[in-house]
Amino acid sequence: MEIKITSSAFEEGGLIPAKYTCDGADVSPPLQWDEVPQGTRSIALICDDPDAPMGTWVHWVLFNLPSDAKELAENIPADKLLPNGAKQGVSDFGRVGYGGPCPPGGTHRYFFKIYALDAEIGLEADADKRRLLKAMESHVLAQGQLVGKYKR
Repeated sequence: MEIKITSSAFEEGGLIPAKYTCDGADVSPPLQWDEVPQGTRSIALICDDPDAPMGTWVHWVLFNLPSDAKELAENIPADKLLPNGAKQGVSDFGRVGYGGPCPPGGTHRYFFKIYALDAEIGLEADADKRRLLKAMESHVLAQGQLVGKYKR
């Protein structure tokens, strides 16, 4: 099953507005998704840039969203623990929460990947992408992605 993830800020394959980048307010974009499969216990989200010169650059790690969540509002605070119980990990910027596109040159692609999981993830907040992916192994029921682009 594929989860359809969208944003009211940009279309699939479209340009991410500067507001959501290091050239603007650097706030997280609003995201919405459709139904997750039955048996989903939590939702995780990873945003990364595979076009970064040093290899894939991680912009956002978020996990243990409640299974009934259908969206993330714009400008999620950079807190380790969110009011709904979700935890935010550390990006490659070295901080918790969202870090927007900030490419050194050229047009880069940003993959917002969502995962429906059959378990809650037992990691502490501030885990990185590598640790989250390891903890998610064999727990992914469905996934989806939204790709946006940005050029400075």
